[in-house]
Amino acid sequence: MRKLALLTTLASTLLLASFARAQQADAMLGFGTLLSSGSTSCTLITGTCFVPEKGGLYPSISGDVIFHKRIGFNFEAAWRGRQGNYAGLGVPFRPILFTFNGLYQPRMGKRAGLDLMGGIGWQSTRFYGFQPTSNCINFGACYTSSNHFLVDVGGGVRYYVRGHVFVRPEAHFYHIMNNTSDFSSNNVIRVGASIGYTIGPD
Repeated sequence: MRKLALLTTLASTLLLASFARAQQADAMLGFGTLLSSGSTSCTLITGTCFVPEKGGLYPSISGDVIFHKRIGFNFEAAWRGRQGNYAGLGVPFRPILFTFNGLYQPRMGKRAGLDLMGGIGWQSTRFYGFQPTSNCINFGACYTSSNHFLVDVGGGVRYYVRGHVFVRPEAHFYHIMNNTSDFSSNNVIRVGASIGYTIGPD
């Protein structure tokens, strides 16, 4: 989680630096879950298992900067709130998704608009419960990570409920390269909703 905090701080700094030339900026906190195809299957001969990457509560944080013509960019991070039990084997795991996206934000009226985005990122899946290492003892990094590049597209409908405060039901599609080394599919969908605040003109 320390890396997540560092990345969030860096992304926030970049967003604030860009805000000087921007029309508006948005900060959001969201919650959702993952959907994916496949079922749990284990091979006794090789001792390997593959599980669908779905379920669990995924908190998310995101921010964006919008320039002229409603075009901008955003950063998002979503992670499994509680560790999962990989294939029921007692191996705790937690996927974390990071994305950097181009963003188009057309208005649909005074109180509503769309967020349409696409970009790149990576998934880091942490597997816990292994023998302590020096990194674990000295830095608290008591896990091994499986990292994969991804591309994503997503969208949401924002509705301003009061002043600059809005809610945004949303869906994101991730194509995660070589995700089948850990899970049953390379394709994952995240659905949920965010609450956010706009800094900028009404």
